[in-house]
Amino acid sequence: MKVVQINCVYNYGSTGRIVKSLHDALLGEGHESLVLYGRGAPSTDPKIIKTSSETGAKVHSALARLFGGEFAFSRFATAKAIRILKREKPDLVHLHCLNGNFINVYKLLEFLKKNNIKTVLTLHAEIMHTAGCEHAVDCEKWKTECNNCPRVSGKISSLWRDDARRSFRRMKKAAEGFNDLTVVGVSEWLTKRAAQSPIFAGAKFETVHNGTDTSFFCPTPSDLRERLSVGEGEKIVLHVTPDFRHTKIKGSAYVTALAERMPEYRFIIVGAGTDGIDFPENILAVGRTESPKELAEHYTAADVTLITSIRETYSMVCAESLCCGTPVAGFFAGGPESICLPEHSLFCEQGDLDTLEKNVKALAAREKTDFFGEAQSAYSAEAMTEGYFKIYQAGR
Repeated sequence: MKVVQINCVYNYGSTGRIVKSLHDALLGEGHESLVLYGRGAPSTDPKIIKTSSETGAKVHSALARLFGGEFAFSRFATAKAIRILKREKPDLVHLHCLNGNFINVYKLLEFLKKNNIKTVLTLHAEIMHTAGCEHAVDCEKWKTECNNCPRVSGKISSLWRDDARRSFRRMKKAAEGFNDLTVVGVSEWLTKRAAQSPIFAGAKFETVHNGTDTSFFCPTPSDLRERLSVGEGEKIVLHVTPDFRHTKIKGSAYVTALAERMPEYRFIIVGAGTDGIDFPENILAVGRTESPKELAEHYTAADVTLITSIRETYSMVCAESLCCGTPVAGFFAGGPESICLPEHSLFCEQGDLDTLEKNVKALAAREKTDFFGEAQSAYSAEAMTEGYFKIYQAGR
């Protein structure tokens, strides 16, 4: 079997690492595997091909801001990707994140459909079944047809047309009529959402959890509490975020609000964007880490991991924390409560700090148990690979 994966990045970020994991697994099983990606440094591996220049991506981004249609540009990069697909004649094409200003999604889908190529599309966000909106949150226009959306509009074109409606119709036209399209949500919540969109009418739907590297994310004892001067018996609440200051969707303000209500607990924030913020005394911001081992040490030392997101399609933080044996508390956000082990997680309504505080205290009071094995079985890279291989081989 020959599989071509297409993603914005390779071996970088969560989706890039997922693509690499699947690529390595395919090669390890004796299959042919090729990866096409758009952003980042060029690769010297002939099986890993960068299809877009960084200059081309900047032009794509500028055109999208001016004229709307995030998925409608990158003419030359798209032509290169299609030439490679024509040359390689894959049995299956696996699409991941196609945003990132590196490919014309409409033309790519039309090519795959016209040539009857079995296609798997993994949704890591809502951007494909909304035709441009990464997180629809409470908006439900996408269930019929998006329109008049400020997130999907050009600075110039919005003066004379509805860019959101145009993008939605273009995506629907590109996706309809596929003979063999399987849409994969990374959580059951996301899969059910995608199945309600007219864009994917007629597609097959599956759910495969993102894979976690359980060689790193496992109970990892350390002297972290001592290094961070955490007192004996003091409870640790951990919050992990890519950028505390600039990710409103992650609900960072709730972390500070909860810490102020719980002065007897030590809150530790791992992530960028904490410089210059006047935190309460019981919050310790340790900055960003690129070390999975160091992150696993933080998960292991914590008594509870706190999720305050408004919306998540999956939540790798939840999976990593549970694999390290630490329970999770947070707000209902879609993905997290869908994927978490119910016996070791507690969720409540958005903004309900009273219940969130109660849940954090309840989980912190529990004696830690050895449930990490159950989590590792659910979230391992091997489980993810097995799930995708079943989809790849279905109908063969």
